Amino acid sequence: MGDFAIARAWRGRRLSRVPVVTLMPHSRCNCRCVMCDIWKANRNGSSLDPATVDRLVADLQSLGVRWVVLSGGEALLHPNLWALCAALKTLPLKITLLSSGLLLERHAAAIVTWCDEVIVSLDGPEATHNRIRGIKDAYASLAAGVDALRQQRASYPVAGRCVVQRGNFLDLPATVDAAKALGLDSISFLGADLSSTAFNRPQGWEGPRVEDVGLDADQCDALDAILGALAANHAGDFASRFIQESPARLSRIVAHYRAALGLAPPPPVRCNAPWISTVVEANGTVRPCFFHEPIGTLGSDGTLPEILNGPAARAFRAGLDMHSDPTCRRCVCSLKL
Repeated sequence: MGDFAIARAWRGRRLSRVPVVTLMPHSRCNCRCVMCDIWKANRNGSSLDPATVDRLVADLQSLGVRWVVLSGGEALLHPNLWALCAALKTLPLKITLLSSGLLLERHAAAIVTWCDEVIVSLDGPEATHNRIRGIKDAYASLAAGVDALRQQRASYPVAGRCVVQRGNFLDLPATVDAAKALGLDSISFLGADLSSTAFNRPQGWEGPRVEDVGLDADQCDALDAILGALAANHAGDFASRFIQESPARLSRIVAHYRAALGLAPPPPVRCNAPWISTVVEANGTVRPCFFHEPIGTLGSDGTLPEILNGPAARAFRAGLDMHSDPTCRRCVCSLKL
């Protein structure tokens, strides 16, 4: 067997352990963000049902899952989220809740009981955040929610995540200040996904939507300068990792937008998500990551281990070359464990 055949066989191997699983318990969202179309399908929303959850717990145990990320949509809209979390917590795993922050105050006690940490979306200082979320009092609700969590447990970990885009890139320093004002433990940044079919965009975006969210050439230059100033003026925040990424890592955001304009090659990809994680959507759809096409559906195509080790999934992993695959080359995030 030649080196290439050996590599393909290794890449297409069966997965006996999958440390990370992202679950989307609920498909609806309570924001109307400019960079995401999930909310446009709210009328047709779905939730993971109790029977699926019961089967899924056994699947997670067999796969040795140690970290479950609750994403969405907005997971806090799931009608039986805490029963789901209680079932998950029969296993020795960590639960991270990703949230818009609008419902944190209402559910603070249950969140602290069942989730190990929360990561909230933060789009900028108050006016910017409200505008991008499409919700008048989104920032105030987020602030009240973080306060409520800390009243439950003063040391409860709450971090922020910001999608850098046309509507907020000028506000990056103010976003760091806002994260501090909210009492967050840290803030991370990533670029906006402009090209995939994720986030309820089955046909992808046409040019006008890309222009609404992406940066033009002059804005890329401006963001480059802003990031340089951020590195100089917030050296302590980088050193303490209040800002999670390094300055070099943040520069990938500019590279991402320049690549989308055809002005530069995409930044190099370092990711092993399809081999160490998977995504399960509210309707049971299973994906190797957020951005690639589905590899099966829970129930109709078997259990989660059966889907991850089925012919479609193994062929996908065996044939995936991240350095040439267009989805990977345009990806705004990566998971490397």
